[in-house]
Amino acid sequence: MDTTLAVRARGITKCFGDVVALDGVDLDVAPGQIHGLVGPNGAGKTTLLGLLLSLAVPDEGSLEILGAPVGRALTAPDGVAGFVDGPGLYPSLTARQNLAALARLRGRGASIDDVLAQVGLTDVADDRVRGFSLGMRQRLGLAAALLTMPRLLVLDEPSNGLDPAGKRHVHGVLNRLAADGATVIVSSHRMDDVEALCSEVTILAAGRVVFTGPLGKLSAENRALDYRIRTSDPEAARRLTADTPGVDIVDSAELLVVRAEIPALDDLVSRLVRGGVAVRELAPVVSPLEAAFLALTEQETDR
Repeated sequence: MDTTLAVRARGITKCFGDVVALDGVDLDVAPGQIHGLVGPNGAGKTTLLGLLLSLAVPDEGSLEILGAPVGRALTAPDGVAGFVDGPGLYPSLTARQNLAALARLRGRGASIDDVLAQVGLTDVADDRVRGFSLGMRQRLGLAAALLTMPRLLVLDEPSNGLDPAGKRHVHGVLNRLAADGATVIVSSHRMDDVEALCSEVTILAAGRVVFTGPLGKLSAENRALDYRIRTSDPEAARRLTADTPGVDIVDSAELLVVRAEIPALDDLVSRLVRGGVAVRELAPVVSPLEAAFLALTEQETDR
């Protein structure tokens, strides 16, 4: 089996004048993975995506994409596609004409009709892009990237402007690509999108990597979280919760909200079940990814 990393970055530094956008960034992304990239505004996400698409070159460090070292040329390696800060489209042309123009520039690739169908734009293929919504433009940008049948797809906020149906459609496209062995790197401010799509995530803050790894590791490493619990007997649940070590009651006015780490939460659920109390809902008030994002980025800012 070919175990070559899709992306291997070591000590990547990029400055714009006195501003350090990336400061010694290391990153490994395996083939066939959907990898999330998150961070606050100004963390360096857009700069890193630009380096992966060869829109810029690092000042220091080494970068390998699809097993090949990236040089100083501002030309994306074969097999790499995507967009940063939204797709570049010709508003006066139709969706089909936009893709045809790109196909002529890039040479032979996927069928225009096929990629339009993949992103759900067949019905508007001959409409001018100037009349497209933001979500439709995002889907057309994805279609443009798919023309080259990429092995590495780099997307900046691909769900921006999408309604629930459009988002589900795009997620399906990305999941199928990964299942077929392509690698997808997604930058997003939407934590729910990252959690739904990504198997691993990298969190940037102030140009540095403050976490990289599986989403499950965030839950294991993170401090106690707040969880809301809906049960068949709120009063009995409150009493049992008060007697459970490691679990603190945050609120019980309308809905029981507790703060606990995973082992103590598991113990509470067992106690509730043994006490004849049915658990109808158990969910974090803030997702593990969002909680870790806030904690880690605040720590880096303080540092």
